[in-house]
Amino acid sequence: MEEIDEIIPAIAAAKKFGIHVEGPFPPDTIFPKMKGGQYDVVVCMYHDQGHIPTKLLGFNYNHEKNKWEGLSGVNITLGLPIIRVSVDHGVAFDKGGKGEANAESMIQAIKYGARLCR
Repeated sequence: MEEIDEIIPAIAAAKKFGIHVEGPFPPDTIFPKMKGGQYDVVVCMYHDQGHIPTKLLGFNYNHEKNKWEGLSGVNITLGLPIIRVSVDHGVAFDKGGKGEANAESMIQAIKYGARLCR
């Protein structure tokens, strides 16, 4: 009943504020459309609905070099009284102080946080 009671009314309310919003859509179809440029943002209701496709789109592992070459992805939590952004991967404590960590997602998260502050 969540779709009927919560999601569809939230979409209708956003439209009344002049926000161009569509949905709800299943994650297996919305993410390829976002990747193709049809959408700027995808709002996901649950962790795995967003993180799995985001990691498939933004994380690149090079098997020959046995290392991650791209770790692109930012999680933005909406509906909080604060701005909350984070990387879409773990904290990488095992890489701390070794010069091995990829800062790509952290830099993106900081940039998105700054944009949201404006």
